[in-house]
Amino acid sequence: MKRCKIISMYLPQYHVIPENSRFWGEGFTDWDCVKSAKPLFPGHNEPRIPQGGYYYDLSKKEDIKKQINLAHQYHIYGFGIYHYWFSTDKRVLTKPAELILENKDLDIPFFFAWDNASWKKSWSNVAGNDWAPMREVQSQVSDEDTNNGILIPFVLGTEKDWKVHFDYLLDYFQDDRYIKVDNKPIFIVWNYSKAMEQMVCFWNKLAKENGFSGMEIIYKYSSKISIPEESNIFYYEPAHCAWDRLENRIKNKIKNFARLNSTIKQYDYDTAWNHLLKDAARADRRTYLGAFVDYDDSPRRANRGQRLDGASPEKFENYLAELLNIAKEKGKEYIFLTAWNEWGEGAYLEPDETNHYAYLEAINKAITRQ
Repeated sequence: MKRCKIISMYLPQYHVIPENSRFWGEGFTDWDCVKSAKPLFPGHNEPRIPQGGYYYDLSKKEDIKKQINLAHQYHIYGFGIYHYWFSTDKRVLTKPAELILENKDLDIPFFFAWDNASWKKSWSNVAGNDWAPMREVQSQVSDEDTNNGILIPFVLGTEKDWKVHFDYLLDYFQDDRYIKVDNKPIFIVWNYSKAMEQMVCFWNKLAKENGFSGMEIIYKYSSKISIPEESNIFYYEPAHCAWDRLENRIKNKIKNFARLNSTIKQYDYDTAWNHLLKDAARADRRTYLGAFVDYDDSPRRANRGQRLDGASPEKFENYLAELLNIAKEKGKEYIFLTAWNEWGEGAYLEPDETNHYAYLEAINKAITRQ
């Protein structure tokens, strides 16, 4: 039986775009949140610093090339690149994927993960998922300039819009590096809805018209939404295994009561991984397995953030090795790992000044234990 392949989720946020400059200040990228992070309690590992102070720019081919070389060295099979398409008229953070498409020597398998939601101010009362810089960053726009804090609205549209979106993606789907299952391009959708299901049916038709066997659509699991039984799902960790669990929410309240100097919500790393492994052992054929490195989004959300407590490269190696064995037993081809470079959420494999290459080395060790 073939070894399971690790696909690491990939954030394209680290280059300047006009929208972020307008919203958060000229030249803003996620590095600004990372650099400005402050420890919120004794022993809090912030700010996180890339090894050698390497704050790369993903509008540069050579910086992406370095990432790909590092991924190859440590047995990362591919990248799941976050995709920000808000409407027919608005998409952002496209440069890294475009560079990969245009340059065949950026040779890494990849697919897209669509964050199909509006961008909003992290302190607004608008419901739904969002990308949220830390609250201390001064926005250049007021609520009067937006729709109740919405910075970029998400508009699903109609079949006409769905075809424009599919046609944009088609060049990527037709690339040999784009990851497919049984001649179906993999495409993760963050937020399921009935309207999204209609769009997926339309895309399946278009995919077949263009020589594919359909689309391998994978929805992010949510305990709040009933996803049809015939659909593919994956568990986006650690959310499902940590703060969605009642017992963990209770433990978190106790921890925060004892830690009066911080309101950041803290969850146990071992407990989250143990839940993940139990769920993986029960996974059915439609379920894609997920995993996580670590988590701490205080660089973006400060005291309103959430973090896992107790992470280490050694624990990560052991838990990942166990998950890889489960995946092998179940015949799972891929594990989606959060993340390659989510520095603003403390979820990254890239070397830093604290652990250096230890998390990447943990992957090599876990793979050899299969």
